[in-house]
Amino acid sequence: MNLLSIGGSDPSAGAGIQSDIKTFSTFDVYGLTIVTAITGQNTSSFGMIEPVSKVILENQLKSIMKDFKIDGIKIGMVYNSQIIKIIYQYLKKLKIPIVVDPVIKSTTGGMLIEKSAIVDFKKFIVPLATIITPNQFEAEILTKTKINSKNTPEKIAKMIQKMGAKNVVITGIKSKNQEIKDFVLEKNKKYFLSNKKISKINRGSGNIHSAAALYAIVKNKNIKEVLEFAKKITLNSIKNSQKIGRGIVITNIDEQDFIKNKLQNSINEFTKIKNIFQNIPECQTNFVYSKHKPKSIKEIVGISGRIVKAGKEVIVAGDLEYGGSKHVATALLAVNKKYSKIQSAINLKYKNETILKIKKSKLTTYDYDRNQEPENVKNKGSTIGWGIKNAIRNSKTSPDVIYHKGDMGKEPMIIVFAETPDAIIKKILKII
Repeated sequence: MNLLSIGGSDPSAGAGIQSDIKTFSTFDVYGLTIVTAITGQNTSSFGMIEPVSKVILENQLKSIMKDFKIDGIKIGMVYNSQIIKIIYQYLKKLKIPIVVDPVIKSTTGGMLIEKSAIVDFKKFIVPLATIITPNQFEAEILTKTKINSKNTPEKIAKMIQKMGAKNVVITGIKSKNQEIKDFVLEKNKKYFLSNKKISKINRGSGNIHSAAALYAIVKNKNIKEVLEFAKKITLNSIKNSQKIGRGIVITNIDEQDFIKNKLQNSINEFTKIKNIFQNIPECQTNFVYSKHKPKSIKEIVGISGRIVKAGKEVIVAGDLEYGGSKHVATALLAVNKKYSKIQSAINLKYKNETILKIKKSKLTTYDYDRNQEPENVKNKGSTIGWGIKNAIRNSKTSPDVIYHKGDMGKEPMIIVFAETPDAIIKKILKII
């Protein structure tokens, strides 16, 4: 996945394109950038802005558009009307998700758009937005209307939607009960997303929210799921803020939180698959996701218990923990050592009909014979590691599936592998 950030450069990396690149990297996607302006700022103060020339902006756009397949675009700081109009001309015919973060003022007080350019921003940039993510202050500037009991968040959001944005989320709306609310207006839906107020002034939360939303919508999630994901990532980044400079803390995405969140979302999807209980083995199921190039199962997240059958339902019995899985994590570790992009795995019940579907689906499949296990392997209890290594020893392509037909007292098993947990779900839907 290639995601493009169009915005200003922040030398402190608390916001701007630098923040977006950090966020994209956390999501393990490739980040591209187009710089609209260079700023001088840090965690304490705002210095100055130097917008890029028409020539260099167009050269950046041409260079990127010519060479890369772009899956989604985030638009942040666009300082003046010239920049706005050029961006519009290059993006107006694209049919990919675009998230607009209407950056108007920095946390340290600097104005990031000329007042005279706001009219053109509304005319040219807002209509490009698949999702637009103004905070309360930015929404009020765009609509020239204060949010209050008469001018509700819904009314303000509808005004922005009439400017051309498909989906509007107004973030950071304060309420009386120590909650912070985001108001969401889709085409035919409206709702609030709420959380307890975190009393921590920070830099970068808006950037992380919009970058996370872009990532999620490119992954083909519905709007509510997109914004729930973005909000969760943002809240965690605020909690994990770091005091790097002498001033305001900078938000920080914890990789471990991201891995757990991503796995949890896929576990939720797994439990909702129709008749999935029929594919839970007697030893039950675990679902795992690892850090990049894990050194041991302690760097692989799994369920401390299992996903278990309860009649025709499945229940997640346990919490997500690093080192929470032994057997499935060991299988993943063995595959990852040869194919480092494979970072997720799940075990399923062995069924002949499932094997037939696997072969028809043209997934890359390997198997091994547990009857051939050396006695020293059986005695040491290192069966899974031996089996997986044996299955892929001469392989030239990473496995989608590895299975075995069992042994005396050993249940046959299917293990599905993929780069990410959501890719696991897609493969499961092909074979069950």
